[in-house]
Amino acid sequence: MSEVSGERAFRATSAAEHLSPSFPERAAWGTAGKLRAWQEEALTRYFDPAASEASRRDFLVSATPGAGKTTFALRLASELLQRRVVDRITVVAPTEHLKVQWADAAHRAGIRLDPRFSNRHGREARQFHGVVVTYAQIAVRASLHRELTTSARTLVILDEVHHAGDALSWGDAVREAFEGATRRLSLTGTPFRSDTSPIPFVRYARDERGVRLSQTDYAYGYGRALADGVVRPVVFLSYAGSMRWRTRAGDEMEASLGQDDTQDVTAQAWRTALDPGGDWMPAVLSAADRRLREVRQHIPDAGGLVIATDQAAARAYAAILTDLTGTPPVVVLSDDAGSGERIAAFAEGTQRWMVAVRMVSEGVDVPRLCVGVYATSASTPLYFAQAIGRFVRARRRGELATVFLPSVPVLLRLGSELERERDHALDRETPEDALLEDALLDDANRQEEASAELADEFEWQALASLAIFEKAMFDGAEYGALATPGSPEEWDFIGIPGLLDPEEVSQLLRHRQQRQARRGEDRRERGEVETQPQPLHRTLSEQRKLLNSLVSIHARGTGQTHAQVHAEVRRLCGGPEVARCTVAQLQARIDLLRRRIGSA
Repeated sequence: MSEVSGERAFRATSAAEHLSPSFPERAAWGTAGKLRAWQEEALTRYFDPAASEASRRDFLVSATPGAGKTTFALRLASELLQRRVVDRITVVAPTEHLKVQWADAAHRAGIRLDPRFSNRHGREARQFHGVVVTYAQIAVRASLHRELTTSARTLVILDEVHHAGDALSWGDAVREAFEGATRRLSLTGTPFRSDTSPIPFVRYARDERGVRLSQTDYAYGYGRALADGVVRPVVFLSYAGSMRWRTRAGDEMEASLGQDDTQDVTAQAWRTALDPGGDWMPAVLSAADRRLREVRQHIPDAGGLVIATDQAAARAYAAILTDLTGTPPVVVLSDDAGSGERIAAFAEGTQRWMVAVRMVSEGVDVPRLCVGVYATSASTPLYFAQAIGRFVRARRRGELATVFLPSVPVLLRLGSELERERDHALDRETPEDALLEDALLDDANRQEEASAELADEFEWQALASLAIFEKAMFDGAEYGALATPGSPEEWDFIGIPGLLDPEEVSQLLRHRQQRQARRGEDRRERGEVETQPQPLHRTLSEQRKLLNSLVSIHARGTGQTHAQVHAEVRRLCGGPEVARCTVAQLQARIDLLRRRIGSA
């Protein structure tokens, strides 16, 4: 090993002695200046004299999002440099933004990694210990990275290694590029994929059923991390409601979100709920903003994140939040220049809301995120775990995360199984309770080509939606009952304090549920009938009748025709014709006419 390499190793390890366990953002509570217990334990296992050389060469660590995988990897890299096991480092990350994040974290550890390295460069600059690249870069020119890997003893860190199986070409490229590496460290917060593509450099072994499962060398799951105070407890608030849409065949359909419908109907109802033109999303975003205001009383810099399905929805949700709060949220779109900088600025700032498409997922650290709205149609366990991982990083004891969910069986089940640890299976069975696959939702969202004459008649269309608060979920238990948004019953759960230990969360939710039940008993004793949410078509029908009555009264008083009054009200309030209006749009027209009639 050269003197330069030795100097690099010494300086890197010296700096790493003071690594904070939470990179690249501020340290979690009470952990600055030392490794967490799990990180020390994993290092001890890696350097165990009894461990085989093969296990050291390929080491897979699965640690829940927010636990500190980056810190562990950098400490291990420093140790291997100091012990002169390796001379250089290559980090492979899923996204361009994470390349910079890794390089910044490594700099604080005394390791110099070049995140700007391009395949065009051919060689890395001598002043760096190594490079940070993406899986896509490797796939484009695997031969170049094979040459770099074999030019010196190399440690390859494969961040979120399951992405190496995203495409057959990616997996082949990763194998070609890094087959000759001296050591390979694979990291993941979600050690499973939703398909059966093998993950490079991961060992598989058959279980008692003959299913080939991935073999993790060290695992640190959410349940243990929660008990250690390393991550936040997560309360899920689910919202159901009535949905109405028109199919491509021209039929009008209605269903209640959360009911036990067929997968196709569930997918269509879910899609209708997420439509920004209905009343469901504005109601849920309003509830989420109320929750964020409550949390910020205890955590002044707490932020919220809305995860959208696509860019059009993200922009529409941002407009709704602007109307609700008076302040435009940060919008992050994957193909926009400067997206990484906007995420970093939001992480360091105090703005309330960020709206993003799937870009803000694994590895993107914004520790102040405390409130989330899951407004996407993605339903695989992999994506759900990555998304919820954005909210669990703890900075101090007691910080609580709250995530708002559509009442879709697959999401409710994934939320209740948050602590479940999974392995990646190469062989699939067909369980009776199979989860709703993303492909079904993709099919529901795909527009079929049609002739110009039939385009309007056969285009799928969301017609209307209403939101109902359904329940709170925590630690596998459910609390609460159906309540209208904005009611005291809903506030019982969205208004819980933002600083609570896990035990306090359970106790408080039980107390709120008991209070809700007592309130219902008092109403029954007074002879008041508890009103359950009625079907959406009835609500719309009643509002249309009321609107038509007000139009008739206003027309008689002004001498206008009904059509003229409808046209004027539509011009002033906006929106489509009456038959296609949402509940909120109809209510706006009703309120306008009431004011006019009252002042006449």
